Amino acid sequence: MAATLRCAFVIALAALAGCGRSIPDSEPTTGGSPKRGKDLIQHYGCGSCHTIPGVPGASATVAPSLDKLKSRAYLAGRLQNTPDNVVRWIRKPRAVDAGTAMPDVGLDESGARDVAAYLYSL
Repeated sequence: MAATLRCAFVIALAALAGCGRSIPDSEPTTGGSPKRGKDLIQHYGCGSCHTIPGVPGASATVAPSLDKLKSRAYLAGRLQNTPDNVVRWIRKPRAVDAGTAMPDVGLDESGARDVAAYLYSL
């Protein structure tokens, strides 16, 4: 019985250790360039709705801050936080959530991967 309790305790500790982790410790691979992503964020005016560290003038509070995006479990309240889902959300937000106020700015796959790379670098 004591061995069973110890085993259950170890399993519970291991499970709790993973709580709050949304992505692996390794930097997610987006296939994009953080430098180009920052430039695109400025070009498309993402800071008119979001606070985005490192982007001049991006201090709006209309939409969620994008600081520490890589540490979040979910995107848009419904997508698991993965590089591919960030790209999916950036490219076609209304395909994910028809009621979102976030516009489709027309970024192609490459541009969305660049933006995701910058956001994951924060």
